[in-house]
Amino acid sequence: MCRRGDYSAPLLSRSPLMFATIYLPNFYLQAATRHQPELCAKPVALIEEQDRKPVIIQLNEAAEETGIRKGMTPSQALARSLQVVIKVRACAQEKSVQELLLYHAFTLSPFVENTAPGVCTIQFRDFRNLSAKVARVIEQLAQCEIHALAGIASVPDASFLAAHLARPVLQIENAKEFLAPLPIETLRTTGT
Repeated sequence: MCRRGDYSAPLLSRSPLMFATIYLPNFYLQAATRHQPELCAKPVALIEEQDRKPVIIQLNEAAEETGIRKGMTPSQALARSLQVVIKVRACAQEKSVQELLLYHAFTLSPFVENTAPGVCTIQFRDFRNLSAKVARVIEQLAQCEIHALAGIASVPDASFLAAHLARPVLQIENAKEFLAPLPIETLRTTGT
């Protein structure tokens, strides 16, 4: 309890917190190809149709294996593989997938941040069985045809990085020990 006049003490108790980040890799591509299982094994690349000169902004692993890269034009991608399927961003589907992500995140905690497209951060005060609870949400998203990964840590930034490295859930007990050996390139690759 805070004493009257003691403004340095917080009004809320200082209980430890944990954070989980749920991350949808290739969010825009997932949204555009959701409910199209026939595309899973095919090379698929995504463009932003509104751009003056559209270039590939996201692609699946099958497309990468054919030599297609981000930043290529659709014609350059087709030169690498005639089987590549070029899709355009689907804003309505992106909104729907983001809403599903948030809906499932709110089943874990009332403290959810809509961090970025395909990313949400969840704050927990009670973290008993946290990995199992988050894994259940990842499974529920998979049933909705949404591929998700999750990281759990004592600080939001570490949970974000853990989510990018998760298969499918990675809980970090000591953020400092987790972050220390990571190459600086890890920070660059998580920006996409």
